[in-house]
Amino acid sequence: MMSGRNFTGWLKSHILAAVLPIDRKRLPAEIIAGITLAALAIPEVMGYTKIAGTPVVTGLYTLLIPAVLFALLGSSRHLVVGADSATAAILASGVAAMAATGSADYVALAGLIAIVVGLLLVAASAIGLGFMADFLSRTVLVGFLTGVGIQVALRALSDLLGFDAPHRGTLMMIRLASQRTFDINFAAIAMAIAVIVVITGGKLMENRTGRAIPAAMLAVIGAIAASWLFDLGSHMPVVGTVPGGVPQFSIPQISLSFALIWQLLPTALAMVVVVLAQSTATARAYADRYGERLDETQDLRALGIANIGAGLSGTFIVNGSPTKTEMVDAAGGRSQLSLLCAALVVLLTLLFLTRPLSYLPEAVLSAVVFLIGLKLIDIDGLREIHRRRRPEFWVAIVTAGVVVAFGVEQGIVFAILFSLVVHTRHGYRPTNLLIVREDSGRWRGKPLDSGAEAAPGLIIYRFNHSMYYANAERMKSEILQLARQARPPLRWLCLDASAVDDVDYTATRTLREISEELAATNVRLAFAQDVDDINEKTRGQLRGLFPDAAFFNSLDDVLAHCLRKSSEPGRPKN
Repeated sequence: MMSGRNFTGWLKSHILAAVLPIDRKRLPAEIIAGITLAALAIPEVMGYTKIAGTPVVTGLYTLLIPAVLFALLGSSRHLVVGADSATAAILASGVAAMAATGSADYVALAGLIAIVVGLLLVAASAIGLGFMADFLSRTVLVGFLTGVGIQVALRALSDLLGFDAPHRGTLMMIRLASQRTFDINFAAIAMAIAVIVVITGGKLMENRTGRAIPAAMLAVIGAIAASWLFDLGSHMPVVGTVPGGVPQFSIPQISLSFALIWQLLPTALAMVVVVLAQSTATARAYADRYGERLDETQDLRALGIANIGAGLSGTFIVNGSPTKTEMVDAAGGRSQLSLLCAALVVLLTLLFLTRPLSYLPEAVLSAVVFLIGLKLIDIDGLREIHRRRRPEFWVAIVTAGVVVAFGVEQGIVFAILFSLVVHTRHGYRPTNLLIVREDSGRWRGKPLDSGAEAAPGLIIYRFNHSMYYANAERMKSEILQLARQARPPLRWLCLDASAVDDVDYTATRTLREISEELAATNVRLAFAQDVDDINEKTRGQLRGLFPDAAFFNSLDDVLAHCLRKSSEPGRPKN
């Protein structure tokens, strides 16, 4: 039988890792952080439903069952899970053509996609695919989210102008807008402007005082009160009846088929990539900030279960949210206890406050969505990329442009492909160096065009990547050019393999060709600094390919050997 201490340890490592131990001194701060999160996030998730195309109540549902499941099962003490603008936009892009927005079939499809995403995330955690998050570069992610922000803001404006914009990209939106008449409701626009002023003013005060101000919640409460007092529902659209009570657990009520799952799979895969990239990056950042343990596999599994819970409880996909995570952190929350407290506030809202929500003007949600879109447009991030890496800045701009022009789903596919191209380019064109020893005895890298020799007749060439089919010819070209242009003429060319962790078949054949061409000019190929503990396979490949070649453990050994040989008469024999 498991003892009490062992049971507590099991809970801490498997179920309540992000909650236990509970610091009683910090309990008030955790509760306040949870209430603050609920106050700030409730209007936000309601706004996300306009992006996703689902009923308002589904936004509240994202902060209930899915959030609780992640809080109980995840390892990150800080990551807050809930509705997210990027995944909501992908959902709308993928489902809008399959069912009427907001209909029962639409909600069922949204729930089914959440379940599929959840199953994919659980499978990814089981087979160790968490590393895939690293393949969506920060540059591409900034561009992607900026494009999503522009799309979201434009769609919010179209809602205010009475134009039902498509989810398929700005080009289609412009084309359809030119063919339609706008139904502008000036009372709704005035309400939206008032909400924007209140939220923006609250943000400015928050920046000055350093205290979290629930300006969005105050704006929502004020709008609900004004709508009830002045019967604004007769002048502008309002949310209408919002179902009360807890969500009902059930499998999405839609006819399942392999063809339907196959049709939804591209949208689900796009969501998985965004969840992987955004959640992992956010969780890592806060774990590093507080020096805490993070089990990414456990978090991935918890995100999967949270999304399955979302699909079964009648809502749409959830994701790790950087903005909500920062809300809790700024309010003093340091564990998932804050998220559990926020879920309790949401539960009370669902039980007792859904009737007031029915008076909420839809223009308020459009205003909230517009501000969410503006927040996603990462001008500071783009400036930083432009300042540090001009080529990557254009990568981000092109990614944003694809999202804006053609749509979010197409944009994420482009972002993935672009990230892989950038990754391949780094491997295809590594920055290789010539290594020389300074008078102080320290080894230093110099550019290839310097032609620097480590000693008369010796060049040490460091290849800064794995050797594979895409970069093998570049390596051959650089080495042979160095040999031709060397002054004084070469007797030795040493390949520093300290950065090489693999050599594929094409690269081994290329190395053989390099050795033969060097030998024809009486230059001997040598190898140095192959790393034993991580490189045993590579070392075996090289030694098997060149059984008579010179292998050295250090660059000092290479230099000493070549200086000794150069003092002997004649040239070295190959």
